[in-house]
Amino acid sequence: MQAYILITTQASQVKSALEALRKISGVKRVDAVTGPFDLVAFVEGKDMKTIGELVVSEIQDVPGVARTITCLVVDA
Repeated sequence: MQAYILITTQASQVKSALEALRKISGVKRVDAVTGPFDLVAFVEGKDMKTIGELVVSEIQDVPGVARTITCLVVDA
């Protein structure tokens, strides 16, 4: 299973959050972007529960991460 995680960070924490997210197992790619979100992460896991745990237990715990929206890939 794959998902895109849309991430909003606290002010001036984009770079440090980006570096921390790139070190998390299951996170395949993270990019800083323009628009309403600061970062977009592409993640993979064996099932939806695994992705949910990755988001809640690891991604949301990264200092500077203020909000996430998970978009599951439905056709890869």
